[in-house]
Amino acid sequence: MRKSLLAILAAAFLATNFAYAADASCESRAAEKKLAGAAKNSFMKKCEKDQKVENAKKDCDAKAAEKKLAGAAKNSFTKKCVADASK
Repeated sequence: MRKSLLAILAAAFLATNFAYAADASCESRAAEKKLAGAAKNSFMKKCEKDQKVENAKKDCDAKAAEKKLAGAAKNSFTKKCVADASK
């Protein structure tokens, strides 16, 4: 119980840091491309969504590893977990 609580807290902390890093990364990539206005807004939305899905996949893979899932069970769990996190 204690380990799972610590794992959840660690995941929440990392997710917060990843969200900030994604923002900075997306901003810098938009600046490199010299985007402005609607093009920048569109790029930022897509970039942030992609980062959110990528971070969710990492978190879900870690959860699958904790549950010692492999093969089709891991793939199914990860797919559902990412879909739930992306909502």
